[in-house]
Amino acid sequence: MRLRMTKLYHIAVVGATGAVGVEMFRVLERRGFPVASIRAFGSKRSAGKSAVFHDEKIPVAELGRESFRGIDLALFSAGTTVAREFAPIARDAGAIVIDNSSTFRMDPEVPLVIPEINGDDAKLHRGIIANPNCTTAVALMAIYPLHRVFTVKRVFAASYQAVSGSGARAIAELEQQVRAAAESQPARAEVYPHPIAFNVLPQVDAFLESGYTKEEMKMQNEGRRIMHHPEFCASVTCVRVPVYRAHSVAVSAEFAEPISVERAREVLAKAPGLELVDEPARNRYPMPLHVAGKDNCEVGRVRRDCAFENGLAFWVSGDQLLKGAALNAVQIAELL
Repeated sequence: MRLRMTKLYHIAVVGATGAVGVEMFRVLERRGFPVASIRAFGSKRSAGKSAVFHDEKIPVAELGRESFRGIDLALFSAGTTVAREFAPIARDAGAIVIDNSSTFRMDPEVPLVIPEINGDDAKLHRGIIANPNCTTAVALMAIYPLHRVFTVKRVFAASYQAVSGSGARAIAELEQQVRAAAESQPARAEVYPHPIAFNVLPQVDAFLESGYTKEEMKMQNEGRRIMHHPEFCASVTCVRVPVYRAHSVAVSAEFAEPISVERAREVLAKAPGLELVDEPARNRYPMPLHVAGKDNCEVGRVRRDCAFENGLAFWVSGDQLLKGAALNAVQIAELL
């Protein structure tokens, strides 16, 4: 199944009122995607709200089994339950589905794609393509260019994940808790198990029997598929921080081949979708405030890792609503 060879495409955005859904409309608009028509779908609670595309209000309709009639491309960002039920329905109706949830990421028949890394895999789809985990996407934008030259063996990493990765409700919760602190009022925690304002939570997603969380295992499991590197190992601690937007990851990586800081900088500076921001003497390094709203990820603090013989330590930041979600999905659509 391929997108029909027409000049303009009929598009559906599922989860249109969520943080990623809103960005999908914006990315489609500013990248000039060839849109014949665009429809917005959400839950019963979201029905009646509006999305915005080229200054036009697009009414949000409740998602149903007949929603995908005449649709060429369906962008999903509505969670695993919705994706599991409705992505096959959309596919069977003739649409190509690009899904942002974790539902299909480890399905061997569903390509898991970062266009700058394994864009050709998108052509192998059978109607559904998976978007990777946001933290994995940001980290691999810097890990993969180095892997191509030096062959990465394993990484130890710690993430610093913005609340927008949990959706619009988490953004509102952080705002409410900051106001409550300013007024010496108690903070209410609903999205997270503890207050996030002025705090860090060493838990993203549910814990597994191993002691890792589901989120922490995604970099290894998804990284192996995306990089076509089944021996890749990653030990990760994922941390939620009181930042509104953009994730950061501290990476220590071991490589099979000798690596130098100078050569690594050369490789990273040429990598697509990545900017080298690495002048620590001038206090220039990637930060969430700088990458929020940017398509490209940034990498810096590049230095020899003192714990590995062929090791490199670096810091990468990226807007997880864009490269970690909406932008990556639209880039996949562009490949088709």
